[in-house]
Amino acid sequence: MTSLNDCRDRDAADPLAPLKNLFDLPQGMIYLDGNSLGALPRAVPARVAQVVAEQWGRDLIGSWNSAGWFDLPRRVGDRIAPLIGAGPGEVVATDTTSVNLYKVLSAALTLVEQDEAGQGQSKQGIAGSTCTPRRTVVSERSNFPTDLYIAEALCRERGWNLRLIEPHEVQTCLEPDVGVLMLTHVNYRSGAMHDMPAVTAAAHAAGVLVIWDLCHSAGAVPVDLTAADADFSVGCGYKYLNGGPGAPAFAWVHPRHVARCWQPLAGWWSHAQPFAFKPGYEPAMDITRYQCGTQPIISLSALDCALDVFTEADKLGGMAALRSKSLALTDLFIELVEAQCPGQFELITPHEHAKRGSQVSLSPKGTLPSDSAYATVQALIARGIVGDFRAGDAQQPDILRFGFTPLYLSYENVGMAVQGLQQVLVNKEYALPQFTRKQAVT
Repeated sequence: MTSLNDCRDRDAADPLAPLKNLFDLPQGMIYLDGNSLGALPRAVPARVAQVVAEQWGRDLIGSWNSAGWFDLPRRVGDRIAPLIGAGPGEVVATDTTSVNLYKVLSAALTLVEQDEAGQGQSKQGIAGSTCTPRRTVVSERSNFPTDLYIAEALCRERGWNLRLIEPHEVQTCLEPDVGVLMLTHVNYRSGAMHDMPAVTAAAHAAGVLVIWDLCHSAGAVPVDLTAADADFSVGCGYKYLNGGPGAPAFAWVHPRHVARCWQPLAGWWSHAQPFAFKPGYEPAMDITRYQCGTQPIISLSALDCALDVFTEADKLGGMAALRSKSLALTDLFIELVEAQCPGQFELITPHEHAKRGSQVSLSPKGTLPSDSAYATVQALIARGIVGDFRAGDAQQPDILRFGFTPLYLSYENVGMAVQGLQQVLVNKEYALPQFTRKQAVT
């Protein structure tokens, strides 16, 4: 079994170890929750202070031009683009994931309807020609709830159907009535990762458009939307991109689709001539048409600064190196849990590297009470080991969820985290009243 000294030796040989110094992490904390909220990059407070005191406080409205505020969503999008396999001018950092999903899903529904209308006109007069209307959006039942809520609302509004499936049904669900497949690349509960190129190819072969949510992928695992020939994508800026709570999200639309239809939130920032102030809407011909209204410049500036960390990571091997360390960290965590807490947890996250994101999810089993996940996480937090809990239901168990961000986590962190978990079990701290689900403060 790997010892703490072995972990320290691995840290000493880790070429990415200097990146941890770019973050301001609380002393004595092992932070395994970067898949919910990324840690604070050290340079961000000074950048925000400069934007507030100088750009806003001193230069006021002049900063729209002198500081380039109006172009900031596009510039930040260009910095995210290499992390998700997009080209320059193809990504915009704007709004929230939910709002961006509403935009791209609405656009996808419109494209399907437009294509059907065109096909219908071309078949007029042909005896016996029939075509099943594509009026179904397919997504996973375990997808992140906001994605499902947005899809449900749009389907109700547009007269479409929402069909929920299990992960193993993804490539067998593409029936003639399906128009759009909406998936999260890495599942927020299990950490399971889809084969994006294979799923996208299967969908396109069936005449289905694909939307990918990259909230648990961008900055954590290599993504290549262009190579996968995806249609639309959205993602957030506050998890592995470390942009801060509520950081702007991003949207990507394949260039072949950008100018084919309006997105529904036609605000002035998406206008072809936003400062002409014309009464009629003329959408921009590029990705800026997926903006809406005035953007949160301070938050965008924080995200812009946070992305400097990836510039430094590029000097040390970029996303390939980060992915290699992520897999090594998660492999080590799984190994140590199985060795030090034998028979006490079921691994929910896939063992296979190709199917795993950058997190590990466990559910209690063996002698552990099935409802002990919450209390176990709370006991760990009390020890300075921060993971998180996700409640289950009739179909899914409660889980302990741990995110592994290779930018600032060490192998020693992993070893100490599992030692802490072992002590929680040995001491039965999960049974202490201050950690029970009813009494603990979340």
